[in-house]
Amino acid sequence: MATKRTTKPPKNTPPASAVCSPCGGSGMVAATVRVGRKRRPVGQQDGLCLNCLGSGLAPDA
Repeated sequence: MATKRTTKPPKNTPPASAVCSPCGGSGMVAATVRVGRKRRPVGQQDGLCLNCLGSGLAPDA
């Protein structure tokens, strides 16, 4: 007689975290540096992503 096999119930795993779209998961975004009275752009520097606050993961809505 064949043995009856039982399957284990799936473990409750948290859903995979989504990557933040503005920074692409790096936590940093390019911020334009402006100087002078006319506020002309002279370059870019890295800035903290305000959407995910540097974690790189999309915030839960």
